[in-house]
Formats: sequence, structure tokens, C-alpha cells
Amino acid sequence: MQSSSSYSTNALISLLASHLADSPDKILFRFLDDEMPITRQDFFSECEKFCAFFQEIGVQPDDRIVVQTPKSSKSLSLYIGAIMAGGIYIPLNPDFTDAEVSYYLNDSQPSVFICMSERKESLFKIAAESNVPNLYTLGIDNSGTLPQEIRTTNAIFIQEVARQDEDIAAILYTSGTTGRPKGAMIPHRALGSNAITLCAEWQYTEQDVLIHALPVFHTHGLFVATNVALVSGAEMLFMDKFDVDKTIQAMPNATALMGVPTFYTRLLQHPALATAAEKMRLFISGSAPLLAQTHEEWTQKTGHAILERYGMTEANMITSNPYFGNRKAGTVGIPLAGISVRITSEESLQEVAEGQVGSLELKGPNLFTGYWQNPEKTAAEFRADGYFISGDLACQDEDGYISIVGREKDLIISGGFNIYPKEIESILDELPDVIESAVVGVPHADFGEAVVAILIIEEKSTLKQSDVIDYVSSQLVNYKRPKHVAFLTSLPRNSMGKVQKNILREQYNSLFS
Repeated sequence: MQSSSSYSTNALISLLASHLADSPDKILFRFLDDEMPITRQDFFSECEKFCAFFQEIGVQPDDRIVVQTPKSSKSLSLYIGAIMAGGIYIPLNPDFTDAEVSYYLNDSQPSVFICMSERKESLFKIAAESNVPNLYTLGIDNSGTLPQEIRTTNAIFIQEVARQDEDIAAILYTSGTTGRPKGAMIPHRALGSNAITLCAEWQYTEQDVLIHALPVFHTHGLFVATNVALVSGAEMLFMDKFDVDKTIQAMPNATALMGVPTFYTRLLQHPALATAAEKMRLFISGSAPLLAQTHEEWTQKTGHAILERYGMTEANMITSNPYFGNRKAGTVGIPLAGISVRITSEESLQEVAEGQVGSLELKGPNLFTGYWQNPEKTAAEFRADGYFISGDLACQDEDGYISIVGREKDLIISGGFNIYPKEIESILDELPDVIESAVVGVPHADFGEAVVAILIIEEKSTLKQSDVIDYVSSQLVNYKRPKHVAFLTSLPRNSMGKVQKNILREQYNSLFS
């Protein structure tokens, strides 16, 4: 196995392996069950085996390698091994249906597809129809045809493939909350710069133990959590999925947790939270908005202020509340070092005044290079001066802290007035017995669009539509008040917990027709 200094032709791999030479026997992955820990040396040896095999079967620079397997340390070995081989790594959600997998394979046209053994029959058929030449399976227990082929081939790792900063390391498909998913091309430059920035911003060191309970087919778990641990020299307490009891069990032996808001709302219900969190130093939340109420309850119960940050598939991490300083509930903090952010008017394209809502645009080394095989969409999402149009509506306060108030496509225009769903949702969330809310606009003959509020309430609640409308009427101007209130048992979400408002709009689209 080579040391990190030997990965001289691939700056990203050299960065990710920066603690390999000085501490090869340090634990990288630790598990809550009886599974043996994995050292950095063991991990990178595995990565080199995957790289050598990919090279042996003829993977060329920029070939796509699609992986749809359950979360395991080998998922991350495949990620690093694919990049070592000069390939472009494309992770897929293990829960994607056959039809969804077919779309991604047809769109990306990979040279390698690796899937779970239990779905081999249907997925191999789909892959064959998409003309994928190399098909393998991989199980969590190192079963499957891929390990067998690697043992048979016995390819020897000699050197990683040379890569430059602008070469593509991965393609991550957007969540698809609006339209068909698009493949965001993430260059080596974006992953390396973001990892370095986050380690410094969040004060990660080799003394840290990160609870890794996030999926590894998404920016948050694959790039943010994993890359920060590798670059800083931290250890990971690795969990195949988020589990409240196991996370509480892990906390006394950990220092940090990265999660989505659902993690924190569920952990708040656990009676042992306050004691378990005593030795932790950092709780980070992202991927979806964190309610100010959750932020405040967490602080009251644990003494820790959750650090909320903001990122997206196309740009990795963009802003963060400070490690040292005021972590403002309801905001996503200030731009990270080296990243420029501006908030502009959709009409004039000029920057809006402090406190006003506009379109959030950004520029920096964290940005993707464009959408896979979609130059028209790429061109449409960038300004002439290189700023990327995030699609998020935001405002900035007097201290420079940014608040995300919604998506541009979620903007409701009723009777000629612009309505931002987040404002109404914040009011609805204040109601007793309301667990969660979502606000969407649907067609209305008189107003153009009408506001519809969807609520998740406590099981024994007696809350009625009239109660909701009366309360909102006391808080907001007439045109912002819901024309209809619906009660559901749950909100539709994508794999990272974001509410899929397009589904809600479709569900209530004919309400006023």
C-alpha cells in the first residue's frame, strides 16, 4: 500500500489520505456491534484493490461507475477507489425502484454498475438494456460477484490515475423535487476545497469521533461527513442508518454528530439525551430547514446550540453558523471562507436591500461545473459573471446571517402578491398540537393561486380548520391566509428528508377547480 505522499498525481486523493502516512494504524471506522474496527491503512488498501480492479477491466478516465448498494464502509472504499482509477463515481439510493435505476443508467451511460445481490436479477436486466458492459454485485458482508472477481483477477495496484482540479470526481443527481433529476458534475476542486474549509470552520481534528449515521449517496453523508473525517484525521462511529437508541448509545464515545432536522426532533424525545450529550462538542444540522423551536428546545435540554449550515448538491456547503460566536436560530449563518453570496431581485437582477427577500446566488471553488449532458440547463443556471442561481429565496440580516425562506418554485403569487411559504409555516408551527406544516400554492380562478396549508398534528388533537384559520388571521395579512387547511399523518419527503411540495401541489391541484 502506498502512503498519502505517493498519490502525487491526484491532489484530491492525496488530501483525503493526508493522515495515512503519519497514523496508518489509527482507527477510521468503529462500529457499535461486534464488527472489527477498520484502520486507515486497511481502508486505503481496500480502495487500492478497487482501483486496481477497475484499471484491470479497462475503466478509462471519466468513465462512470454507478453504485447502488446498502451503506457500508465498502461503499466509501468504492467512492475513493473509483476516483483513484480516474473514474466518475455515481452513488444511487439503495431504495430506488427499477424504473428509477433505469433512468439513471440510461442518462449516465456507465461502464460499470455495482448493485446489491438480492436485486441482481431485475437490475442486471435493466443494466443490460442500458448497454452497461461490466455488472457486479456487492453485499455488506463482502459477498457478491465483485469481491469474487477481485480475488480471481488479483490485480496489483501500481499507481492512481492522474487527475486535475477541474476533472470530474462524481456525479450526484439532484433530488428531483421539480422535474426529472439532473446530474450535477462535481470536480476534484470542489470536493478538496470544501473539505479543507469545513475542517477549519468546524474545528475538526484527529481527536474527533464523528457519529456517521447519514446515507452515503448524498452530498451530506458522502462528501461532508466522510471527507471531513478523512482530511482531519478523525474517527467515525459508523452506523448503517440513523437509529435514535443507537445514536444515544454512541454519544458518550463521540464528539460530533452531523444530521438532518429529523435526527434532532426524534432525539429530543429520548429521556437519556441530556446525559448522553454531555461530552459532545458539536451538533450540525443541514439538508432541510431546522425549526427555530427545535433549535431552542435542543439548547434547553442539552446545553448545546445546534450549528445549522446550508448547502446543496451543486455547491457542497455554502454557509454556516459560526463555531465560535452566535448561532442564530432560523438562519444558516454566513458564507464560508472563499465563497461569495449575493441576494438579487428577480426583476432587476440587482442586489436587494438588507432584510429583503431575493434570489440567492453564489460563486466560489465549491461549485459544480454543470449538469451532465445538459449544456442548456447549465447555461440557464449561471449568470454571465459566473454566479450560480441556487433557486432558493433568502434574506440577509444586519449581521450578515442568511435565512432561507423558500424555493423560487415554491413562491406563491396570489392576487398579485408574492407569498413566501416559510413565513406562513412559521406561524402554523406555533399552534399547539402542530408537529409540522407545509404550505403550497394551487390554482385558483380568482386569485391565480390560493394558499393551502397541510398540517401534521398530534394524534389526540382536536384542532380544526377554523382554529387554524382564526389563528393565522390574527397573525398575517389577508392575502397570506390559507384558503384551505388539510390534515395528514405525514408529509411526502425525498431521501434526505426534504418535503416534496411538488407532490402536495399535485394532490391539491384541483381543489378550487
